[in-house]
Amino acid sequence: MMLKIKRVPTVVSNYQKDEADEGRRAGGCGRNCLNKCCIPGAKLPLYAFKKQNNSPGDKEFSGHEKQEAPVAFLDSLVLGEWEDRMQKGLFRYDVTACETKVIPGKFGFIAQLNEGRHLKKRPTEFRVDKVLQPFDGSKFNFTKVGQEEVLFQFEASEDGEVQFHPNAPIDVDNSPSVVAINVSPIEYGHVLLIPRILESLPQRIDRESFLLALHMAVEAGNPYFRLGYNSLGAFATINHLHFQAYYLAVTFPIEKAPTKKITSLDVGVKISELLNYPVRGLVFEGGNTLEDLSNSVSDACICLQENNIPYNVLISDCGKRIFLLPQCYAEKQALGEVRAELLDTQVNPAVWEISGHMVLKRKKDYDEASDENAWKLLAEVSLSEERFQEVNALIFEAIACGLDDGNANLLEDPDVKPRSHEELNAINKSSRHAMVSGTQECIVLQ
Repeated sequence: MMLKIKRVPTVVSNYQKDEADEGRRAGGCGRNCLNKCCIPGAKLPLYAFKKQNNSPGDKEFSGHEKQEAPVAFLDSLVLGEWEDRMQKGLFRYDVTACETKVIPGKFGFIAQLNEGRHLKKRPTEFRVDKVLQPFDGSKFNFTKVGQEEVLFQFEASEDGEVQFHPNAPIDVDNSPSVVAINVSPIEYGHVLLIPRILESLPQRIDRESFLLALHMAVEAGNPYFRLGYNSLGAFATINHLHFQAYYLAVTFPIEKAPTKKITSLDVGVKISELLNYPVRGLVFEGGNTLEDLSNSVSDACICLQENNIPYNVLISDCGKRIFLLPQCYAEKQALGEVRAELLDTQVNPAVWEISGHMVLKRKKDYDEASDENAWKLLAEVSLSEERFQEVNALIFEAIACGLDDGNANLLEDPDVKPRSHEELNAINKSSRHAMVSGTQECIVLQ
C-alpha cells in the first residue's frame, strides 16, 4: 500500500504577518539567531494554552467541548506555518517528495525512503554511552538557529484562557518555550518543541518540560499528531532539551500492539506492558489529572536517566497514552554486537522507528522492506526480558517513592515487586553492565 503525503487543509492566516516579520529583525551577530546577541527586542508569535485540571480522558480533551482557540493550533499554526517555511525554502530537502508505503503484513510497519536526511542531517557531537551529559554551548544547539525557523512561543496562559498574540516580545528573563521547524524533517509538519530555550538545558526530561509536551499533544487534539523524545544514547543527536512532533495520517504499529496491565497508581494512572511487539516497553494512561499522568511518566524517565539507561518516549492519542521504551541498540552497536546486515542499513532506531515508522536511507532497503526485516531490526533495540524486568523494578521503586513529593503510590501490587536498596544497587549495576566504559568517543553514523 503506497502512501501519499496527506496535506491538512490549512489556513495560513496573515495575522499581521508584515508586522510580525518586522519583529524578526537582523542584528546582533547578523544571523538573527536565538542567542543573547540577537534576542533583545525581538518578537515572535505566542500561543498561550489553558492549563487543564482534568484527566486527558475527559470529554473536554476530545476537542469538541474545548473552548475554541483564537487560532486553530494544529491546522493553522503548526502545519500552516510549517508550510510557510517550506515555501520559503528553509528545509534541507523536500520531505513531501519521499516515497512512503505501508509494508504488507499483520503489523502495518510504515517505510519511508529518505535519502536526503541521511546525507544532510547534522552528525552526533557527543558520547553515546552517557545518558546525562552537561550542556556544551560550543556544540550545535537551538539558540544558534535563525529566528525565521521558529514558528511561535508556546506557554501557559496567565489568565486561564487560550490566547494568541501574533507579535509578542520575547521575555529573556523568563526563558520562553518555542516550537521550531526541524530542518531535516522525517515527515509532514515535523517540528521541535524546545522548553525554556534560553536556559540551555541538556537533553534530560524533568517534570515541567514533560508536562509542556503533554499540553502540546492536547492542544493539537489530533491522534495523527504525535510527540516523541529520544534520550542521549537512544539516538538523540543534539544535547539541548527538545521533543519532536509530526503529522502522519496512519496508525503506528506500536499503537495497535496488545498490552497487559501491570498495576495502577493511586492517582489513577494505569501502567501496562507491551505484548507481541519487538521492543519491550511500558504504556501509561489515565490519571486523575493531566499532571498526574505527566508526573508518573517523567518520574520514570528521571529514574532511567539517573541509572544511565537510554530510552525513547512516544506521546500518543492526544496525550492519552504514553509509551516508555528503554533500549540498548547504541551500546550493542558500540560493543560490536549488532549483525552486519543491520548495521549496513545505517538506520538508527529512535522513537519513530521503534513506533513502527521505519525511516530508511537506501533504496535497496526500501524495496526489500518487510515485516520480518523491520522486526529483526527492532528486536535488537529491545532489552532482554530479564533486563527489562530489572529496569521495571527500578522504575516502580522510583514511582512508588514519588521522588520529591511522595504523592504517587502503587494501588495494586505490580508484577515486578519493589526491591530492597541492596537489590536495587545490584540491579543498577547489572542493568548497566553493557554500557561502554572509559573515556573513548563512540561515534554513531547518522
